[in-house]
Amino acid sequence: MTSTDWATKDFYRVLGVAKDASTADIKKAYRQLARDNHPDSKPGDRVAEERFKAVAEAYDVVGDPEKRKQYDEMRSAFAGGFGPFTGGSRSTTGGGAPFDLSDILGGQGGGGGGFGDVFGTMFGGGGTRNRAQRPRRGADIETDATISFNDSVDGVTVSLRLSSDAPCPDCSGTGARAGTMPRVCPECEGVGMVAASVGGAFTMNETCPACHGRGLVVDDPCPTCRGSGRGMSDRTIQARIPAGVKDGQRIRLRGKGASGEQGGPPGDLFVNVRVSPHPVFGRKGDNLTVDVPITFDEAALGAEIKVPTLSGGPVTVKIPAGTPSGRTFRVRGRGVMRKSGSGVGQRGDLLVTVSVQVPAVLNEKARAAVHAFQEATGGSDIRANLFQAGGS
Repeated sequence: MTSTDWATKDFYRVLGVAKDASTADIKKAYRQLARDNHPDSKPGDRVAEERFKAVAEAYDVVGDPEKRKQYDEMRSAFAGGFGPFTGGSRSTTGGGAPFDLSDILGGQGGGGGGFGDVFGTMFGGGGTRNRAQRPRRGADIETDATISFNDSVDGVTVSLRLSSDAPCPDCSGTGARAGTMPRVCPECEGVGMVAASVGGAFTMNETCPACHGRGLVVDDPCPTCRGSGRGMSDRTIQARIPAGVKDGQRIRLRGKGASGEQGGPPGDLFVNVRVSPHPVFGRKGDNLTVDVPITFDEAALGAEIKVPTLSGGPVTVKIPAGTPSGRTFRVRGRGVMRKSGSGVGQRGDLLVTVSVQVPAVLNEKARAAVHAFQEATGGSDIRANLFQAGGS
């Protein structure tokens, strides 16, 4: 990301949040936008793909407290005083009082301070041209994992095969052919950044076009990586999917992404979890759901029925006399492991919804019994209230 990006892009607008939005609100907005525009959910949609990239870029800055602080200071500086610059090292304020641009950017007398320290931190400058190349964090990796319904409730360890960027094995990441070494870039003197004009008012550091930010130039490139020093690495890792994970949830595994450069830390691995449906059970938050059929006599007279559970043996549920179809009973502690709030380490409940079944075929004895029941209850009209309420 260049200095112009920091200065001109409104990352808050990209995420659709206010400048003073909380970290939680920013994360919520990012997750929603990333889910809506992810290439997997909208394959072939170039607009959604570009939108996804823009959202990721914005969240990388304002989603990080330290970067967000620097970004806000940068934007405030541009909005609050750099507009009237005329391009020289000295200019005047609206009242005609002269000031020296170097006082703002580098402090007085070269003593440091001012916005120069901020810009140097953000863009890799800081006035030091001969410093060593900075370590770079490895890229984040994203992959998908499909697990069973039972594993989503209890948790599971899965094997994931990943392909990611890594140092070239033939040149050990130098980018130079075996027996040779890269040299310091003469354009940026090994810094990886060069001065570039921003709007004609002042200069900031940009990625060096000669070495693309590496600070090194390869004269005899490695034939395997063609001088980039990077290659693709295939590896298999064991990833723990926690108990209670939901379908579509995105899990972050820190340090499991691509390896860093120049001793930088590795990136993170993001696992998009897909949960296969269960033929019997469903899920509602931390609760499991199950639909259980009951007979007419069980609903009318009451009964005790056996109900299956996802893990462990069946449980007995008491059905009171006169239970209507669609009534739900709660079996406590037979749901999904809770992960947040005061219920950490506790399970949700099993919600049992009963459905009264009407037999499609009756034998003579059963038919006679139903007729007897009809005669015994024939004096009441269960639909009378419908006509009274309707005015008919």
